[in-house]
Amino acid sequence: MNELPTLPEQNPASPAAPQNPPQAESAGQAPDHMGGPAPSVAEVLQRPLTVAVIVLFVLLAAQAWSTRNHLQTLRMEMAKRLERGEVINSDTSTLAHTLQDQTRDLQAKVAVLENRQAEAQSQQLALEQLYQDLSKNRDEWALAEIEQVLSTASQQLQLAGNVQGALIALQNADRSLSRSDKPQFITIRRAIAKDMEKLKALPTLDLAGVALRIDNVIAQVDTLPMLADEKPAEPMPPVRVQRRRGAAKAAPAPAPAPDNLATRVQETWHAWSAEMWGDVRQLIRVRSVDTPDALMMSPTQSYFLRENLKLRLLNARLALLSRNEEAFRSDLVAAQDALTRYFDTKARSTETAQALLRQVQENNLAIEMPSLSDSLNAVRNYKAKP
Repeated sequence: MNELPTLPEQNPASPAAPQNPPQAESAGQAPDHMGGPAPSVAEVLQRPLTVAVIVLFVLLAAQAWSTRNHLQTLRMEMAKRLERGEVINSDTSTLAHTLQDQTRDLQAKVAVLENRQAEAQSQQLALEQLYQDLSKNRDEWALAEIEQVLSTASQQLQLAGNVQGALIALQNADRSLSRSDKPQFITIRRAIAKDMEKLKALPTLDLAGVALRIDNVIAQVDTLPMLADEKPAEPMPPVRVQRRRGAAKAAPAPAPAPDNLATRVQETWHAWSAEMWGDVRQLIRVRSVDTPDALMMSPTQSYFLRENLKLRLLNARLALLSRNEEAFRSDLVAAQDALTRYFDTKARSTETAQALLRQVQENNLAIEMPSLSDSLNAVRNYKAKP
């Protein structure tokens, strides 16, 4: 930086140098007023105070220059930072405007959602009320349907003895009550379970199997041989007669004879005599019949007899389905009597029909059927509650 000038060396012996300058300064009197000569620049610079002032001035100048440079740098940085701040402020203001717009949109959407939520809550309350009403009405409808089903099943059970139908009705009622899953229906389900146990404890009767046996007999009535339909048997062939005679006599087979006229005549005679004997046997047949009028029936009477037998069996079938023990027994006895009196009991088909009727007569229809009063009373008592 600025270099300070070097002071020239003073000669102490020079006459121009003042003798007592400190004394003059300490006396506080200026040289001009004393009338002496003015001090030179070199003399002034040799003074310590002056040197200190100059050094201080130089330091201040350097400090000022450094401070100026530093301030200029700070100004430039501040200008840059202000520019950045302005850019950031502009971006922030833009973002703030965007956020404000989005906030307004969100507030509008939130308001719409709140309105919809309020509407949904009101609709939910209405639906809950409607569901409660429908649930109550549904339970009433279900109970009314169950009561109707149980009443019909009880009537069928008492009139026709339909145990399987009553069991199915009870099972359906219990299944309907189990879907609702309400503890109030436990009493009704308990009563239904008791009635189901009663029905399952009854002795089983195969009504369908017995009815099918009766139907089989009815289908065979038209083909059963009657005593009035007896016809002369066909003449038996001579070969069979010879075989039977040979089997009866247990004689050995004759040896083959030579083919001559006597042998042919003998064979012809034997064949003719066997055929004539078979015809004679077919002319007369002796049979003992307890009811002679059965042999004197005309074809029209035979037709009506068969139809009457069918009606008897149909009545027995209806009595079976309606659990009428007395009518069932009487119709079967009448059918057996007709088969014995008017039909050929030695025929295989007649024996089969009689065996089927005997199997049918072995079934017992006198079974006391329980009622479904417990289940019906439980349903009606539940419906009577407020």
